[in-house]
This record gives sequence, C-alpha cells and structure tokens, in this order.
Amino acid sequence: MKRLGLLPKLVIGIIVGLILGSLCLKVGVEWPISLFKTFNNIFGSFLSYIIPVIIIAFVAPGIAELGKRASKLLGLATGIAYLSTIIAGTLAFILGKAVLPALLDGSQDLNTIENTVDAFFTIDIPPMMGVMTALVTAFMIGLGMANLSEKNLYNVIKDFQGIVQKVIKVVIIPLLPIHIAGIIANMSYVGKVASIMASFGKVYILIIGLQTTYVIIQYLVACNIAKKNPFKAIKNMLPAYFTAIGTQSSAATIPVTVRSVLSNDVEEDIAEFVVPLGATIHLAGDTITLTLASMAVMMLSGQAVTFAAMFPFILMLGVTMVAAPGIPGGGVMASLGLLEGMLGFGGMQKSLMIALHLAQDSFGTASNVMGDGAISIIMDSLSENKNIAKQEEINNESL
Repeated sequence: MKRLGLLPKLVIGIIVGLILGSLCLKVGVEWPISLFKTFNNIFGSFLSYIIPVIIIAFVAPGIAELGKRASKLLGLATGIAYLSTIIAGTLAFILGKAVLPALLDGSQDLNTIENTVDAFFTIDIPPMMGVMTALVTAFMIGLGMANLSEKNLYNVIKDFQGIVQKVIKVVIIPLLPIHIAGIIANMSYVGKVASIMASFGKVYILIIGLQTTYVIIQYLVACNIAKKNPFKAIKNMLPAYFTAIGTQSSAATIPVTVRSVLSNDVEEDIAEFVVPLGATIHLAGDTITLTLASMAVMMLSGQAVTFAAMFPFILMLGVTMVAAPGIPGGGVMASLGLLEGMLGFGGMQKSLMIALHLAQDSFGTASNVMGDGAISIIMDSLSENKNIAKQEEINNESL
C-alpha cells in the first residue's frame, strides 16, 4: 500500500483532534486531552532544544557554500533572488496589515487556549544556546569555512547537517501529525476550534492569492526586461509548477524546472546555473506564507504587528531560507529560530506556524519554482555574453 504523504497525515491528525476533543467535551472526560497535552509539552520542548542545532547545521554550510562559489554571476543571481524575497515579504506585510484585522475580527484569542488542560507531567529540555547566539555562531563558522583552504571543518559540519536532517525526517516530521492532533483536540475540547479554523481558512486564501499574484508580477518584470511575452513564459513554466505541487520540493523539481526554463529561450548554461541556485536561495513563496501566517498568529495572540518588528524578520528570512532543508516543511523548520527569537513565539504559536505552513507547502514550493524561472529570464537577458556561465565554469576548473 502506498504510504500516505505528510499533508494527508496532517489532515487525519486534524480530524482525529476534532473528533476526540468534541467527544471528550460531550462525555466530560479530560484525561485523553491531558495525555495529548503531555506529548505536546515534551515535543515542544524538544523543538525548542533543536532549533539552535538546526540553525548551526544548515546556516553555517549554506553561508560557506555561497562564499566558496563567489563570482559575478553568482553575486548577481543571489542579489536578485534576495531582493525578490524581500519584496515578497514586504508585499505580504502590506496586504496582511490592510486585510488581516478585518478577516480575523472577532476570532478567539490563542492565549486563552494555551493552559486550559494540565499535562500529566512535563520534561524540560533547555537549548544549548539562544537563537540569536546560534545565528551569530553559524554566520561566524560559515564565513570562516568559506575562507579556509582546508575542508576538514566543512566536512564535519556537513556530516552534522546530515544527522540533523535525519532527525527532522525520522523524528520531527512523522510526529507532527500527532502534535497537531493534540493542539486541535485541546481547541475542540474548550469549544474554540471553529473560529480558529475559520480564521486560518481565510489566511490560506490570502496566502495563495498573493503567491499567484506575485508570480505574475515577477514575469511581468522579467519579460519586460527580456522583451518577451509574460503569459507565454508562464504557460511554458506550468509543467514545473504542477510538478512542484506534487513533490513539495524545489530541489526535486530541478530537472523539470530546467526544461521549462529552456522552453522560454534561456541559454542552457544560464538555466543550469540559476535554477539549482534558485532552488536553494529563492523561496519567495515560503516568505509570503511565513510573513502572513506569523502576522495572523500574532494578531490572534494579541501581539502588536508593526513594520518595525516585521521588516527585520523579513530581512532575516531572506538569509535563513538559504538554510532550509530540502524536505517538505524545510522552510518553516529553518525559520523557527527567527519566530522565537525575533517575534517572541511560544510553543503553541510555533506549532501552529508549522501546521499552517505545511498545509500549503505545495503551493509555496510551486511559487518558489515559478520565481526561479523568472530570475532565469532576467539573468539570461542581463548576461552581456551568453557564454558567461560556461566561461566562469572553465575559469573555476582551471583554479
């Protein structure tokens, strides 16, 4: 029997949580909710512990790899990708600030749900270091490795990254549906799940709508620069879009993305350079999701949402997305440290962010992939010499 994907498991977890919480409320039994609360507390504590570890394991080698591949072509592509990500996040903030207060008006406060049922016991797993300490450490190690001729430390960090990625895939991701089921069961038990779920449904519509709009904006800009038909270019990229929806991974979609980009008359050398790079560093779709979803969670938690708080978060998201593991949900995993360190998110808020992100991860990934196609068109147009990528590859091999 074909194994269920993560999204169906999350849906099953939500349904189980709804049914269990409603039944426990109806018959007046609390212990199943307390059991889930115990699991959630332990899992949440483990998440807090592993966040700094994830930051070091993924950010440090990501920074080192960018530094080692320094070139004019890389710098230009990275700059465009980062600018696109920041614009996406800023547009998400503007839209969220204008629309979310009306959409979420009258919704329940998440703070009233946090401590409604007591856990049987708790296990505290303190992190080895704070989130910002981990970020600074990762940048220091990454920049240091980029300037070292020896690869010993880099190889050690990459092995460490493999261990952490295995923990994410084997432990965290499989347990997420249970964790989400516990959160939904708690909400359902106190009779507040309907308003919360309705609020998140509205947020999804907003997220997917902005992702689609931003894809169109990217192609209007790219094709204006390249003097091409934007709607024909989008049509040519649709195979990559639908493949990304199925794979939930920009990296796994690379072969299809390259073929789609080539159908837009982009030089092969440019396509084969920009697409893999974009799959690593250009996650505009994820940035839109994380910005709007975090704003919604903050509003539902009674936190003030200001540009002064959100813009530094968006700037750091653009950097931290480089560290996103190449697995479903990798973007939100890489951002957990920023959510905690910069926006002050607690255990329930981070768990809701994971659920919100994973539920639309297919569309976010598809948006990322479409953006890579637009950047490829821009890079192809801006390259004075169409063989610049090949020439730089030859130069690098000769060093």
